[in-house]
Amino acid sequence: MRIYVNGDQHDVEPGTLAVALDALGFGGRKIATAVNGRFVAAAVRPTTKLAEGDKVEVVAPMQGG
Repeated sequence: MRIYVNGDQHDVEPGTLAVALDALGFGGRKIATAVNGRFVAAAVRPTTKLAEGDKVEVVAPMQGG
């Protein structure tokens, strides 16, 4: 299944947002996510189904000064 993560195309196995994030290397990191412009809380990622062409945004906190 093809999805877009932060504007880049990725092929992932059909499933949930949590599974896709793990496959893409985001597992275990503190991140914020949205699917098709709607915020998705960490608690519901395991039950949030993805569909062909979904647009996923992933934002990670950055340290700086």
